[in-house]
Amino acid sequence: MQPAVLELHHAVADANPPLLAFDENRSLDPQKKAVREKFAELLGMPEKTVCAVPEIEYVSDADPRFDEIRFRFESEPGLFVPAHLLLPKGVRGSGKKLPVVIGLQGHSSGMHISLGRAKYPGDEETIAGGDRDFCIQAVALGYAAVAMEQRGFGELDGTVSPGANRCHQNAVQAMMLGRTMIGERAHDVSCLIDALAAFGECDGERITLMGNSGGGTATFYTACVEPRIKIAMPSCAFCSLHDSIFAQHHCICNYIPGLYKYFEMGDLAMLIAPRPLIVVCGKDDRIFPLEGVKREFATVEKIYHAAGVPENCALIVGDEGHRFYAKPAWPVFARMLEKI
Repeated sequence: MQPAVLELHHAVADANPPLLAFDENRSLDPQKKAVREKFAELLGMPEKTVCAVPEIEYVSDADPRFDEIRFRFESEPGLFVPAHLLLPKGVRGSGKKLPVVIGLQGHSSGMHISLGRAKYPGDEETIAGGDRDFCIQAVALGYAAVAMEQRGFGELDGTVSPGANRCHQNAVQAMMLGRTMIGERAHDVSCLIDALAAFGECDGERITLMGNSGGGTATFYTACVEPRIKIAMPSCAFCSLHDSIFAQHHCICNYIPGLYKYFEMGDLAMLIAPRPLIVVCGKDDRIFPLEGVKREFATVEKIYHAAGVPENCALIVGDEGHRFYAKPAWPVFARMLEKI
């Protein structure tokens, strides 16, 4: 009896270890160079051809907890990405500069989840059941917080029915253009950082990025190619490809063609080190299994040891499943931020 195609693919992967896997017996810098070049080729990010200048749509001080600036910026010709900047009360126009936390939602109905605002049926459960109101958490801790819509979600060609998203067609079109959805999302985050320079309250030397699930995936890969991100905190996304993306059904927007030929996920931490990396996961997350997380984080620890900053990586394991874990994560984030 012939093996199933899935079994065949696993056999091919097992027989061919990633070509650019981290080797702790070799110098780190030349490995980083080779990984950076190959990953940039595979990621397929668009080139920057427009200037990402924020266009402010409204400013509101109605919420007693923060001031809010809704704006958009052009990331590619004709594509305007919406975002919300939240500032603690008393900061706007004060001349004070704050660390910035950019929060990226995963597969949900859109960035309004990061703001704790329900638009569609089921949004309330999504927010309350997984600490997913990232920007509300961040601004409460005294940071400037930014919610950005990702391609395929919410306002960016995502909502075709209440609570739905439309990653698939966007992702396959990107692949046919020699791009990837992850590369396009990373491009948009990079353009957002450009746009944030126009806001005097945002400290460009303390830009950080976090997100859960698909937002965590975008966080990790974007930090690999955007050095202005000083802390990356992916949640329920970092895991061995072998146990997760390669082994299970996931949305096509998670896939980068050719990736597993060259890297396991932990190997790519070479592109983030020595900047702080905080990996958040759930012990019962079935789509990003804890065993695969721990195995790849062991590689991360070796990389950060080689970079001379073993203290700049951390693993946080929550007690439940596929969600963010605010209570244990933010204190670690604050300690890492003190080093910047």
